[in-house]
Amino acid sequence: MKRKYDDNQVHSDTVFFTGYEVENTPAKGKFTLFVVGTQLIEDITCYCCGKVQHIYFGANQSFTADNIQEWENMIKHFLNLNYWCTLDFNVQDIEDIHESGLCEYRRFIPQISVKIPYLQLLNYNATIKIDDKDFEGSNSGVWCIPVQDLTAKKYFTDWDEYTKDTILPYDK
Repeated sequence: MKRKYDDNQVHSDTVFFTGYEVENTPAKGKFTLFVVGTQLIEDITCYCCGKVQHIYFGANQSFTADNIQEWENMIKHFLNLNYWCTLDFNVQDIEDIHESGLCEYRRFIPQISVKIPYLQLLNYNATIKIDDKDFEGSNSGVWCIPVQDLTAKKYFTDWDEYTKDTILPYDK
């Protein structure tokens, strides 16, 4: 993913970077190590010393469920060390994440990414429906949320907030 960091340059090959969590999750405001893709536990550990309180896995939309066991092992290692850990994953991978057992950890934050381009172009009546995989499938019902409620300012993170992170050196 191409994005800007604190050097005001666009990068696409970043593996590790740090900054304060800006998204509205239980880790908001925590000093965070962001990890792109699956990495060696030893490499992640090198960057965790000091003030890192939270590790954000799957940064820059890098999660794929193809190698879920690698992700699970990597994240559980740091959950067992009492770090807050987020995994950013696409909505279609929710069942894989559930089956991984990660949600059993109190400090695990499942960050479900639902891509809805042009959302702000819809009219006042637009509604998001959180549905199930089938009628009476796995949830007790459905949730319908007006887009105007979901997009309230208190939930919004401007793109500029993402440009304050610092890239960490990494030799593969």
